[in-house]
Amino acid sequence: MTDFEWPWQYSFPPFFTLQPTLATREKQLEAWSNLILNYYRAHKGYVLDVAEALASPLFHNKDISRKLSADALREILKSMSSRGQVAWTDKQQTRCYVFWRSPGGVGKAALRLGRRHRTPQLRVHFLRARTGRRHSRHRVRWLDVDLLRLSLQALEKQGKAELITFDGSEGVKFF
Repeated sequence: MTDFEWPWQYSFPPFFTLQPTLATREKQLEAWSNLILNYYRAHKGYVLDVAEALASPLFHNKDISRKLSADALREILKSMSSRGQVAWTDKQQTRCYVFWRSPGGVGKAALRLGRRHRTPQLRVHFLRARTGRRHSRHRVRWLDVDLLRLSLQALEKQGKAELITFDGSEGVKFF
């Protein structure tokens, strides 16, 4: 794990309780959004499971004995969703993608990686794109397969890639 520097709000007990005053709550939601994005960026995470996250240090500061409630977390994630910072993976809203880098940005990184290490129009298996030794320094390696697919769909809409199925596996063809 990486060292992560917590913002000052993290040590401020009222931060863990949604504030009733609208202006204060908006600032609080923005501060939580920034904290979540920075935390996931530092830890190279892309998927937030609500139940698991509530027990994590991100939402439970043991030093001050404060923990964010499930309702407060859902309110924060709803706010982030409205700004395109998260996207739910299921209808029950139990998991979401955290976009500390946009799907389009991840897609561009995948395209650069594909162009740098492969000849144009070569098929790349999703799993190999994520786990190949040559790719360990690249952000694509850390992606959830579904998020990689979402990112590559953004490239496909731009005509820079094509998602393909071959031999029972998914892949991508870069142009």
